[in-house]
Amino acid sequence: MSFKARDWSSHPPLLYPDYKSTALRGATKPLVPLPQGKTETTGPLYGAETLSPADADLTLNGRSSGEPLGERIIVTGRVVDEDDRPQAGMLIEIWQANSAGRYIHKADQHDAPLDPNFFGAGRCVTDAEGRYRFTSIKPGAYPWGNHDNAWRPAHIHLSLFGPSIATRLVTQMYFPGDPLLDLDPIFQATPAPARNRLVSSFDLATTEAGFALGYRFDIVLRGREETPMERKP
Repeated sequence: MSFKARDWSSHPPLLYPDYKSTALRGATKPLVPLPQGKTETTGPLYGAETLSPADADLTLNGRSSGEPLGERIIVTGRVVDEDDRPQAGMLIEIWQANSAGRYIHKADQHDAPLDPNFFGAGRCVTDAEGRYRFTSIKPGAYPWGNHDNAWRPAHIHLSLFGPSIATRLVTQMYFPGDPLLDLDPIFQATPAPARNRLVSSFDLATTEAGFALGYRFDIVLRGREETPMERKP
């Protein structure tokens, strides 16, 4: 079996001046490849047996006194390789801000309310067709201090695991029609031909009447159409 080369031109550079923190954490010297031993390539393993049905429903897994506030959404898609072959059994973790644009984290000091019924994280395992599905609340935009009056567009972080933690890939999903995309250095750091691969599409087939809007976000792991990922420094 042959594999197509990774398309590095689709991914953001390690150093991008408009995204100011890359100057502090981006690599400035050639990377040193480290050989992977058996432990890094075979484990730990993540299987469906470690998950509960609520893990993929962010409107349920953080409830303490009622329903979370905000617009309910369903995010689904397929994880495939360069030849559109489904990638089954992949653990996908997501995390996001709440509908007011705030994370449950001590470092987040945004003057916006926390939602006592929204944890902001979930996980699931892709099925035999490479499909995944999350129910959540649409995240809000938030200020982030990169430059004067800087606001991050609504987004969801996705982390994909292969057979071990050493095969982790991380990306972000954005929403169609967001005016902040043109102003966001993180989104703009992705080369222009590949940016739209980070934007989900509204999907009426996924939308549930009277309950939630549906968005589709397919993830391609390699090849010419691969999804841009956050590159490790």
